[in-house]
Amino acid sequence: MKNNSPVSLVLTERGIPHEEFQHEHAPNSLEQAAEERSQRPEQIVRSILFRCARGEYVMVLIAGPQQIDWKSLRQYVGRSRITMASKEEVLSVTGFELGAVAPFGLPRPLRVLVDMSVFGEEEISMGSGARGVAVMLKSTDLMKALGDVEIVNLSG
Repeated sequence: MKNNSPVSLVLTERGIPHEEFQHEHAPNSLEQAAEERSQRPEQIVRSILFRCARGEYVMVLIAGPQQIDWKSLRQYVGRSRITMASKEEVLSVTGFELGAVAPFGLPRPLRVLVDMSVFGEEEISMGSGARGVAVMLKSTDLMKALGDVEIVNLSG
């Protein structure tokens, strides 16, 4: 299969080994996505966009079923109020639909926080920028591709 999703193109440009996985239909749940990729839910990295203030967003990468501790996130970013970005905000800020969001190929720079849970697995998968397509790679390669990001402990 050709690797031509938005995220795959960025990873290829950066020399990061990866593969694309094409789902027959866009998965409806984390568990379904993991099963179809022959992975466990913990191996799927979710990219979640939060609104910290008007026009200010932060993306958090977290492993599969892990939950973000809201209090820790608010403290870390220094905001008393944070909300999950709406479907429309996600599309506007990242250029990607829900379920395809990733920290690569974004229209403008965005602060990215990576939860420690992402490093719990050697092989991971994440959104590719295209619905129904995932990018599979090693967690160490994800970190190389991300470069200078903030590693945090936000899992509840």
